[in-house]
Amino acid sequence: MFSILLTSSRILANTTGMDAQKKTVSAERMQEEWLEIQAAQSDPAMFRPLYVRYYEMVFRFIYRRTASEELSADICSQVFLKAMQRLSDYSFKGVPFSAWLFRIASNEVAQHFRQQQKNRVLSIEETQIGDVADEIDEDDNEALRAALLLALDDLKEGDMELIEMRFFEQRSFKEIADITGMTESNAKVKTYRILERLKKRLST
Repeated sequence: MFSILLTSSRILANTTGMDAQKKTVSAERMQEEWLEIQAAQSDPAMFRPLYVRYYEMVFRFIYRRTASEELSADICSQVFLKAMQRLSDYSFKGVPFSAWLFRIASNEVAQHFRQQQKNRVLSIEETQIGDVADEIDEDDNEALRAALLLALDDLKEGDMELIEMRFFEQRSFKEIADITGMTESNAKVKTYRILERLKKRLST
């Protein structure tokens, strides 16, 4: 179960001043970053440029799942602490370093809500509900949105994360695959199977 928060792109964008756009990381840039990571593995002080580069991005990722700036800051600190602690075990596998950080962040958020025995926040912009409705070929109206929110709330956490990243965070299947550790084709197949189940539920 999730605590669904209907919000606006302006609110989320203003939280950290970040641009919500995702940028594809080139293979060359990933190789350059791998050199930075190796330097940080030898000297922890060299981790700071990576921290500065990704702090706001990770904070925003967490904030969408907590709707609390204070809690997001606390969890974000834990994410980077664990990233530093585990950096010696990190190896380049052809995906952006940010994907590894997002995976740690996702685990930390899930762990927090499990320990607190509370529902995780699901931040949805109203226009994005319409995007999901369009994807499952349903006419977007008030009744449909209400029914869709109920259906989303019943999804398993892993299924909800795929819908969340694809439609509410506007991530590509490649980026979803990098974060979750699954293949791009598997991410795509699983997402569309979830959409089919949502469509079937709405039609009953």
